[in-house]
Amino acid sequence: MEETQREAAWHEEEEQAEVAIWKYAFGFTEMAVVKCAIELGIADAIESHGSPMTLSELSSALTCAPSPLYRIMRFLMHRGIFKEELTTHGFPGYAQTSLSRRLIRNGERSMAALILLESSPVMLAPWHSLSARVLANETAPFDVAHGEDVWSYAAENPAHSKLINEAMACGARKVVPAMIHGCPEVFDGLSSLVDVGGGNGTTLQMLVKAFPSLQGINFDLPHVVSVAAESIGVEHVGGDMFSSVPKADAAFLQWVLHDWGDNECIQILKKCREAIPGDKGKVIIVEAVIEEAETDKLTDVRLALDMIMMAHTNTGKERTFKEWGFVLEKAGFSRYTVKPIPAPQSVIEAFP
Repeated sequence: MEETQREAAWHEEEEQAEVAIWKYAFGFTEMAVVKCAIELGIADAIESHGSPMTLSELSSALTCAPSPLYRIMRFLMHRGIFKEELTTHGFPGYAQTSLSRRLIRNGERSMAALILLESSPVMLAPWHSLSARVLANETAPFDVAHGEDVWSYAAENPAHSKLINEAMACGARKVVPAMIHGCPEVFDGLSSLVDVGGGNGTTLQMLVKAFPSLQGINFDLPHVVSVAAESIGVEHVGGDMFSSVPKADAAFLQWVLHDWGDNECIQILKKCREAIPGDKGKVIIVEAVIEEAETDKLTDVRLALDMIMMAHTNTGKERTFKEWGFVLEKAGFSRYTVKPIPAPQSVIEAFP
């Protein structure tokens, strides 16, 4: 009886493996087809129409042939990205879902910019050198693909820099509201805040709107802030976070420290500590915290982010609770707290 159960379990595992392996053989297709949907503007067209659209209506709106569009939509509907509903005339049509609305270019919950960045040829090329990075542990895959690191490349290629800033703004629009609603007390008593590596200032715009008494300093590389739009309550300052950080009640770092190794993180954090008051200042860090045994719904996202850091940065990584404690202690912080929010990241408050 026991032997029969073991054999049945083995056969079940084999059957599951036979199905699962195809996902890894063709896994790239999901990213490619979703990117195609964004570039075509499928979700934007259906949203503008205001109701389900037939294949003919959608192909006319997108000025493309119905046949290949039908195949794209069949793929996306099978994955639940779009759904079928009757049009106002009673014909089968394509309708939006909560997921497809995240593909609208300028939608409130849009993730389009982040998808376009990660699926761009520039960011895809380094993945082909991931195994070489593991074997040699020397040259980063991005450097192998492009001959320089991601920051130097962005400085020399304004279009790619714009893509990065739009993607980071996209991430901010997801995470900052979760902070504002989940732990607003983090900003209690602050009259000024410097966003270190703040990109185009999207994060500060949202924070200043939510907390009107807050004065924001958007601090990033000169070529980044030079193209940032002016905004009430936000001052754009160019500079190098490894040299100095503008003074403020608190320093804010979102998706910055995971780009760097421990030594660089400690150096950045020391500069942030120098920029804040010793008695009441703090550093607010918004980053993933990985725990080896975690199994929540966003575990896969955090582990994928760690692989992205390996492919796209020289020394970056996502850190465990213990690893965050190490860099914060070495940077001279006496204590810190970690607050989970409904996002892949957590909010870490570090105090001098």
